[in-house]
Amino acid sequence: MRALAEFIMRGRMQAILVVGVAAALPMLFWLSAAAGSLVLLRRGLNDALSVLVWAIVPALAWWYFGDPRTLLVLLGSLGLALLLRNQASWARVMLCSVALGLLYVWGLGAVFGEPIAALAGELQKILPETLSGAYEQFSDEERARLGALLAPVLTGLLAALLQIVTLLSLMLARYWQAALYNPGGFGGEFRALRFPPVVAIMLLVGMLLGPSLGAQFAVLTPLCSVPLVFAGVALMHGLVAQGRLPRFWLVGLYVTLVLFMQLIYPLLAVLAIVDSLFDFRGRAAGKNGAGPANGEG
Repeated sequence: MRALAEFIMRGRMQAILVVGVAAALPMLFWLSAAAGSLVLLRRGLNDALSVLVWAIVPALAWWYFGDPRTLLVLLGSLGLALLLRNQASWARVMLCSVALGLLYVWGLGAVFGEPIAALAGELQKILPETLSGAYEQFSDEERARLGALLAPVLTGLLAALLQIVTLLSLMLARYWQAALYNPGGFGGEFRALRFPPVVAIMLLVGMLLGPSLGAQFAVLTPLCSVPLVFAGVALMHGLVAQGRLPRFWLVGLYVTLVLFMQLIYPLLAVLAIVDSLFDFRGRAAGKNGAGPANGEG
């Protein structure tokens, strides 16, 4: 991957080739977003525009043909990259990703509204079998409310998935930038990710109370969980880097996250909230990295 980053930063034509081809090919939009974010992080918005336009054109074509993901992830990654370049704060990037997720909800609803509603209808038909006796105990009002939540929750889950892809694309770009210009810098930045208690509690409230505010607010549950999960992963990396946990814990974390996501995902969110209160890494976290990964040393 470092070789690809070196190729991208070798010149304008090389960067255009990568961002344009990756945006045009199916399922490689994340690579286009990462490459474009790398150019923006290193060169700034003005110098990067002449490269980024070659990714935006095929992304618009994908939207025209009914797939908004390429444009959403590309613009989302570039927006967060600009924020990261100006403020160098992963906590703010994570928080802004929630607002970005709301834009994704709008985009997905505009393009995939009917298919999502149809899928929600099919899920509502199988709810009695899935919930068995519990569904029979629901009142008619509770059943209607549960059915109304299905479409927003599905849309929120899809938006949260794009939110995660956007953040991972930006992280890849930042990793590339650090590898080329400031080795080890990205690791120090990411391991230091931690939310203040007030912010963590606000995200928790958004997760838990979103559905109770109305069906359309149910999208907040998956969107608010994403920053907390990334903070939980950063906590684990920080504890390993400090020697408080053996390295095989990271291997176990990612293996179990793939195999038992429904259990590990909320656990990481809970760990992030607890860490915001007790700060397990302490002030020693600032001594583990190599400084900012902005490429200027």
